[in-house]
Amino acid sequence: MDYTEIGQTIAQLRKAKRISQQQLCRDIHIARATLSNFERGVSPDIGLRKVLQILDYLGHELVTRERSPFPVFEELLREKHSGS
Repeated sequence: MDYTEIGQTIAQLRKAKRISQQQLCRDIHIARATLSNFERGVSPDIGLRKVLQILDYLGHELVTRERSPFPVFEELLREKHSGS
């Protein structure tokens, strides 16, 4: 998972909880443009500390796991569409 996917996930979580960007940004002291760009993948690196703050605010946490030696579905789709 990369920053762009994390941004999209945060947008989904925020919307599911019916929290506006404005409310989240006001409460964790981040510019709304920064959050908007992060959620859309325009400016994907806002820093790990901010990502953790946002996830905590939304009642989630970042969990790591060892990568699988097998390709994930998205990788297989990319290969199929690239002709590899």
